Amino acid sequence: MKIPPFNLERFFAQYEFSAPYLLCASDCESMSLADLLALEPGAEDAFRQVWLGYTESPGSPALRAEIAQLYTQIAPEDVLVFAGAEEAIFIFMNVALQPGDHLVVHFPGYQSLYQVAEALGCQVTRWQGDPAHGWTLDPEVLRRSLRPNTRAVVINCPHNPTGYLMDRATQAAIVDIVRERGLLLFFDEVYRGLELDPADRLPAACDLYENAVSLGVMSKTYGLAGLRLGWIATRSRALYAAMAAFKDYTTICTAAPSEFLSALALRQRERIAARNLDLIRLNLGTLDAFFARYPAAFDWQRPKAGSVAFPAYRLGDVDAFCHDLAERQGVLLAPGRNFDFGGGRFRIGFGRRNVPDAVARLDTYMQTKGRV
Repeated sequence: MKIPPFNLERFFAQYEFSAPYLLCASDCESMSLADLLALEPGAEDAFRQVWLGYTESPGSPALRAEIAQLYTQIAPEDVLVFAGAEEAIFIFMNVALQPGDHLVVHFPGYQSLYQVAEALGCQVTRWQGDPAHGWTLDPEVLRRSLRPNTRAVVINCPHNPTGYLMDRATQAAIVDIVRERGLLLFFDEVYRGLELDPADRLPAACDLYENAVSLGVMSKTYGLAGLRLGWIATRSRALYAAMAAFKDYTTICTAAPSEFLSALALRQRERIAARNLDLIRLNLGTLDAFFARYPAAFDWQRPKAGSVAFPAYRLGDVDAFCHDLAERQGVLLAPGRNFDFGGGRFRIGFGRRNVPDAVARLDTYMQTKGRV
């Protein structure tokens, strides 16, 4: 397979560990190994006893049991563990699609959700949210986009990079449309659990539809990106078996320490997610105040979930703005071109503790440049 460079990852390769203030990070604040182990009595001693041999290819029984608790219709044997969400996306696309297949993909979005399919020779329709109305998706646009060769629909919600969260009626309409045609539904739910209003949380797609795949990961809601662990949950036994077999050619299995620590974190998931939500709410207040000071410079739409948003810069070239900000203040924002999107958009992240410091430096930059 020949595939174009992953724009966002190449961007991060250039800046991520050199810019002091990563104000475009998609994950939440992480924690130390010591802090994670301290959440549960006896965890440190148990961690010292972890056997460093190969793990079970689908994931350890203990970990899969904890992941299954996130759903209502999923058993541990319906869960398949991967080395991060990226591996799961790559394998799904390779086993579910054939050259010439068509799929509809929520857009803008994470590049691998459409680029892998395109590299496989598939036809991709980008189903774009409406930025003028909070990035909402219209199910009737989805219905009109379907073709005789449509194989799958790919959704990310809560959404990266916009922070869009659809309502239950929209999700139900999507499920009805794909069920009518027997299509696969790949639902990227990596920010599920970070809804500002918990009442807005959507049911997991795998609980609603037998041909749905729900994607989860430890890096976003739980802020544990260093564990490099993700999963899919699905009731489709045929799809599950195909993905498990393909995994024999990628990682085969994940790391035993990561599986132990992920299971521990999931047992403490409410506590960890609540900590991150508190931080997100605090940081959103800081961002609301900042953008209110510069209404002519930015278009700011407050997200309903997750730790990212997709504002627009109105005073010139967004790439030049982001580059100059990084050079002068060490604050990194991700231009919309990293998501194949224009309109002056950039991704801003607000899941980390240093967001107030980063925003203060962004404010200084705006004042110094006279952009009020």
